[in-house]
Amino acid sequence: MKRFTIIPFLLTVLMLMMPLGGCRISYTLNGAAIDYTVYKTIHVANFPIRAALVYPPLQQTFENELLDYISRNTRLQTVDGASDLQLEGEITQYYLTPQAVTEDAYASRTRLTIGVRVKYLDNKAEGKDVDQTFTAYRDFDSSQMLNEVEEELCQEISKELVQLIFNATLGNW
Repeated sequence: MKRFTIIPFLLTVLMLMMPLGGCRISYTLNGAAIDYTVYKTIHVANFPIRAALVYPPLQQTFENELLDYISRNTRLQTVDGASDLQLEGEITQYYLTPQAVTEDAYASRTRLTIGVRVKYLDNKAEGKDVDQTFTAYRDFDSSQMLNEVEEELCQEISKELVQLIFNATLGNW
């Protein structure tokens, strides 16, 4: 019975020790480090493909994933034109490399690598801009043709790239 009377007492003491209205703790589970009193808008530009090898649906897949991730994990309003934050860039790498070579000198695994150069501009604070290339890859069995797995691989790689970009920019890691 003493436990039940001690717990409310401790809670009351803790509440009295906290300053009234001056302290606010906020947690975000998505890793966003955004002060929404300062930042309200973001402009996400197109990410054209500038790689030597081109998979045309990749641009739309990547851009949709990026916009969806920002809208799900922040309260920023996406706008065209002037904004508090800007994300722009280009898809600069899209290539295949053999990975596991068998005894008959054929590759048993192939790696698809995608690289995206990102420019992140903070129009409200100096020194927070980012200009960086992010890369991600997926391996697939060489017995499969690229066109059989390309769409799925591009979706998986795009998701990983978006998380890397978010963490380095809006997540402020």
